[in-house]
Amino acid sequence: MVLQEILYKVRIRSVHGKLDVDVKNLQIDSRKVERGSAFIAIKGTHTDGHQFIEAVTAVRPAVIICEQMPSVLKENITYIQVEDSAAASGLLAHNFFGQPSEKLKLIGVTGTNGKTTIVTLLYKLFSSLGFTCGMLSTVQNHIGDRILPATHTTPDPVSLNELLSEMVKAGCTHVFMETSSHAIHQHRIEGLYYTGGIFSNITHDHLDYHKTFDEYIRVKKSFFDGLSSAAFALTNADDKRGDVMLQNTMASKYSYSLKTAADFKGKILENNLTGLVMLVNDQEVHFRLIGEFNAYNLLAVYGAAICLGEEKAEILRNLSVLSGAEGRFDYIISQKEKIVGIVDYAHTPDALENVLGTIRKLRKNDERIITVVGCGGDRDKTKRPIMGEVACRLSDQVVFTSDNPRSEEADAILKDMETGLNSAARRKFVAIVDRREAIKTAVNFSKTSDIVLIAGKGHEKYQEIRGVKYPFDDKSVLRETFELLSK
Repeated sequence: MVLQEILYKVRIRSVHGKLDVDVKNLQIDSRKVERGSAFIAIKGTHTDGHQFIEAVTAVRPAVIICEQMPSVLKENITYIQVEDSAAASGLLAHNFFGQPSEKLKLIGVTGTNGKTTIVTLLYKLFSSLGFTCGMLSTVQNHIGDRILPATHTTPDPVSLNELLSEMVKAGCTHVFMETSSHAIHQHRIEGLYYTGGIFSNITHDHLDYHKTFDEYIRVKKSFFDGLSSAAFALTNADDKRGDVMLQNTMASKYSYSLKTAADFKGKILENNLTGLVMLVNDQEVHFRLIGEFNAYNLLAVYGAAICLGEEKAEILRNLSVLSGAEGRFDYIISQKEKIVGIVDYAHTPDALENVLGTIRKLRKNDERIITVVGCGGDRDKTKRPIMGEVACRLSDQVVFTSDNPRSEEADAILKDMETGLNSAARRKFVAIVDRREAIKTAVNFSKTSDIVLIAGKGHEKYQEIRGVKYPFDDKSVLRETFELLSK
């Protein structure tokens, strides 16, 4: 593509060289640059792409896009100085791949909890309604029926626009994507055209990155601020920041709720291990999903489908038979002892409280709740004592264990979790660093019909320790432990 054509809407400070050169591809990673590439030097959280400009020039890229011009400018390379390389990368990718988001009904879902389930349900619902759909989520990406692995909640702008372009080519009409606060802040979604945006909720998370809760809220809100007047914005009216999210949006505003007046109103009639029975705008429906948190997710999906022009009866009929996302309240029951094992991605205090609160409502008699929980390394440390407190307050017995310790020592993370415990809570927990042993111990603690919650990793198939990802699947380990118990 000709350079001049991909610069549309990019805020340029200066140009050195020709604008009529051909650009073979866009690269953010200096190691992937080849002859004819456009290299975008971005200041990241860990590295600054500007430090690789000199090395990159050796392979003769067509263009270098940067915030600071290098002191030496090489011949036959065009240098473009922009105000913000990260923002420019989104616009450049949007243009390079032919503005794919404008050819799709792209729906972004943002919030602390529920993003993956909402996106997955939307993808399954619209596929069942006969549409060819795309999905971008924490668990996996879909282009129609084709499944691709997901490396980030929201990919980098070049990968993201390339995926959207592939979706257009595959005949997709609707795309549902998780839109993380990191992606919004880092301009990964810059230039995308959204047909609609959904807000699930906002709770304590990612303060290692955003530093303050107010900044975290501001970043989430900026997504809705950027929606066009032709889009819709759907918010959770029961979240105290739900209205704040839509204050300055130009999009058409809608809300969903279990507790207050809203466009899409729900009421839980029954909540047990066979699913939810709800009134949805006065129509009674049985859903396969479990728990109040999923009632909110279902209302968000229902509201979005109505906003997208689908018919109420068809939406509810198809939605009622759908299962949720992998690793979200995923349960199995041991054959002989009838111990209920639940695997859930809950890795924030609010998500853990929601899951444990749901389990407490579901238990019928004196079944005990045994929880296995940890916290990730190199992430928000302030939530660790809160996670420990929530687990012990709402469980009968707790096993603290490693999650993804990354570069930190797992022992140190568990000690951080312990600081949130009072003397009564301290009598409830044991700490076992090895996650496999922790799961086995929790099952051994349990008696007939008890409930074992394995929290924190959900769908993940690995455990990251000192930079190495080792194969690990909570659900597989739980199933193996149940099988050994039944022998």
